Amino acid sequence: MREVALLLTPCVLLCLLLSSCQAARQGQDIRCGACRALVDEMEWAISQIDPKKMIQTGSFRINPDGSQSIREVPLARSEGNLLELMDGVCDRMEDYGERTNSNTNRKSYVRVKSRKGEAMDLSEAALDSRVTASLKFACETIVEQHEDEIIEFFAHERDNVKDKLCSRRTDLCDHALKMPHDEL
Repeated sequence: MREVALLLTPCVLLCLLLSSCQAARQGQDIRCGACRALVDEMEWAISQIDPKKMIQTGSFRINPDGSQSIREVPLARSEGNLLELMDGVCDRMEDYGERTNSNTNRKSYVRVKSRKGEAMDLSEAALDSRVTASLKFACETIVEQHEDEIIEFFAHERDNVKDKLCSRRTDLCDHALKMPHDEL
């Protein structure tokens, strides 16, 4: 009986270790997917705003020399507009489904509802309310914890925001540098 217990103990410990690694990887996948979806949604929302629209920012106080330090910036990338866009971005996580890579068994998240009402290929995506709830919660957590970084990136960066924000700045996607850019 004692030999059986000695043999089973390492097996049980190994199973516990593997299951905790699997749970950690799933948590990382959902956080990474939420960050990448957040970037996609923000970029799309910014692209829907007329780039010619400008907004005045700065101080409306009059300087001692009689001038004001007001400048015009594009509305789409102004701090106020970005804050407004971030308020509703996590609600759109309900438009995403889960896809599992058959080679790596990693999860990624893809849009399953078209923005324009056209048909989409849903053959590889799984639709699950628990997944979308987890994605939305992860998105809200990211927005809460990294609000300043998100605004800074969208106000100033235009190229490769997904990798710069989700992988390099916030470390939410350490494996994402190996992912194709069209995946979430």
